[in-house]
Amino acid sequence: MRRTKADAEETRQGIVDAAERLFFRNGVDRTSLEQIAAEAGVTRGAIYWYFANKTDLFMAMVDSVPLIWEDVIARAVVEDHPDPLTLLETIALDALDLLASDPRRQRIYRIMTRCTYQGDLARVRDRQQEAMTRQRALFIAAFNLAAQKGQLNPAWHAETAARSFDWLFCGMMMEWLHFEQNFDLVNAGTASIRGLFAQFRTAAVRTMETV
Repeated sequence: MRRTKADAEETRQGIVDAAERLFFRNGVDRTSLEQIAAEAGVTRGAIYWYFANKTDLFMAMVDSVPLIWEDVIARAVVEDHPDPLTLLETIALDALDLLASDPRRQRIYRIMTRCTYQGDLARVRDRQQEAMTRQRALFIAAFNLAAQKGQLNPAWHAETAARSFDWLFCGMMMEWLHFEQNFDLVNAGTASIRGLFAQFRTAAVRTMETV
């Protein structure tokens, strides 16, 4: 029987799902393609039909939970968003809600933080570093835009503000994931992010927001 495109996509997703389960249970280094094939109920050859190797399969898993803000922030900077600080704050709060409510995303992020990225997987680490560099550049551009609009507290340099925001947000997520959700990510994270952005804003902007 001829397989349809939908059948092929279902098989591919089944392989990714099987890899995710085994990566989470056993670790990436200790999971083989043979084990993934058995878990997915396919042959090893079927895996090679969709993926060149375990690294490509790992990348496919990571790509299934993309960052939600890169395109939004880039477009906002290009289009001269009227309130870039509020945009960043809102995106960060939405990201906390998304992570806290999405068990699959939590598992995949945990897999990513536990992986040693040795051998061929080093290129995954390099790609993630490139993504973090792009993200940091977008944050800096957004804070520069806020400064140009007179919305950023003069005590903050745009790059320092961007790094502080990035470190706070990523640090919270890493701690929450690493220590098995030992605090309320949404409530504690919201308070921390709102507090930091209150410091980012000029006194005039803070006054307008409280009126």
